[in-house]
Parts: sequence; structure tokens; C-alpha cells
Amino acid sequence: MLPSDSHVHTEWSWDCLAGSMTASCRKAVDLGLRSIAFTEHTDFTAWLIPPEAIQTMPGKYREMVRDDGTLLPPPLDVAGYLSCVEECRSRFPGLRVLSGLELGEPHWHSAKVKEVLRGGAFDRVLGSVHSLRDGPHALVVERLHGIRGPDELLRDYLAEALAMVEGSDAFEVLGHLDYPVRAWPAGAGPFEPGPFEEHFRAVLRALAASGRVLEINTAVPLDAVIVRWWRDCGGKWISFGSDAHEPDEVARDFARMGALAEGCGFVPGRDGGDFWRRG
Repeated sequence: MLPSDSHVHTEWSWDCLAGSMTASCRKAVDLGLRSIAFTEHTDFTAWLIPPEAIQTMPGKYREMVRDDGTLLPPPLDVAGYLSCVEECRSRFPGLRVLSGLELGEPHWHSAKVKEVLRGGAFDRVLGSVHSLRDGPHALVVERLHGIRGPDELLRDYLAEALAMVEGSDAFEVLGHLDYPVRAWPAGAGPFEPGPFEEHFRAVLRALAASGRVLEINTAVPLDAVIVRWWRDCGGKWISFGSDAHEPDEVARDFARMGALAEGCGFVPGRDGGDFWRRG
């Protein structure tokens, strides 16, 4: 039995080009998943986009860039999204379909976050850092590779993740703690978490102390040593997330990462739910 997928995006996420909630549910059923959570992007940060990058972006994204060169994602259509969730619950009665959000930098936007959370009942709320401030602007992390060295960027990212954990209680699950590794420069050599152990542990200790959940995101599978640090720091819960932006990506690499989690001392929840627990 594969772990449940607690981090999936569909046509309701502003950045999805090929998302489909219905097709993602069908994929989950085909894989034998017990549940799936649709955690749609909910972003309030305006990102500065370099002019040369704008020209290479899909048209859907280019239309979001304002005259000042910043991209401000459109708001989530909460009513439409929740209606689609209910439709999928009816169509797939054997699948537990969870509603959810992925909040970007919620500690920067507490008032707006509170407002969107009042707009509906959400089963799963992730907190994620996707960007860092660079002078007066915010840049998506991928854009900062080359502006900052990879080691500096990862340390800055983990400091911001710590600030998010300590500065916001709006989310339950910490998403993709190793996000900068997705664009790790080839010239920097293979990523090794060891040199950043204390920076990772600082975030993990704060997250564990708050009783929240660490995500194993399989877009770039989390290194086993970080999962072991999570256990060492008192972490009790793990969530699995494919970060799928199209149906075929649902539960990608979950069999291998489930085995990794078991090797680090975590087991499926007693009730068959989607969080794994410390064994």
C-alpha cells in the first residue's frame, strides 16, 4: 500500500498548465491510494522577474507580469475549488479526497492568510517558502541561483523556513524543506546535507516543538539523513507529497520513499490515515 499523496496541484493552482482534479483522482484510484489532498497554491508574494526570463515564460505566466516587472499570482477561486472537491468526492466515493492549500510565505502575509482560511474549511494546509527577499524585491528561489552561491542560498533559505515555522501557526505541514536543491547547480557537485546539518536541525527542532509535520516531497526526494535528523529532533509525523502539477505525477516515487521512511523509523498511521508516525 503506497502512502497517501498529501501535496497535489490541479487546474485550480495558478501555475498549473496541465492539472486536472478529476484525472488526478482517477490516477490515485488506479494506484490504490487511500487518500489524496489537493493543496492548491495560495501566494501573496509579488516576484520580480528578470526581463530575459519573461520572454521564455509560458503565455499564461507572461500575462500575470505587471508593468513594474513583478508577477503577482492571481487569488485562488475558493468557492469554485471547493465545489470541484465536492464533485470529486461524489465521483470517487472509495477515495478520501481532502481539500487544502499550499501557503507561500504565510509569515509575510498573516492578514491575507487569515482571510483566505476564513473562506472555507480546508483539511490540509501546507506552509512553504518559495522565495527570498533580495533588496526591495522578492525573487523565486530558482532565480537566486547564480546571484548567490548555492551554499549561501541554502543557508538563507533554511533561515527563512525557520522564520516561517516560528512566525506562523497557519499551517500544519512544512513543505519541501530542501526546495533549493531542485535547482542545485551541476558545477557545485552533488548536494550533500552534512555541511548544513545545524541549519536543518534548527528548523526541524522548531517544527517538532510545535507538534507539526515534516513533508517528504518527492519532486526531488528528501535525503534520508534529513529524515533521520527529523526523528532525532523529536519529530513525530511525516507526510508524503508528490507536488504533482499534472495527473501522471501523483504519488511519484512513493514506494521507494515509503521504504526510506520505514528505514528511518516511521510507520503508517494506525488508522490508515495519510500521516505516518514515529515507530
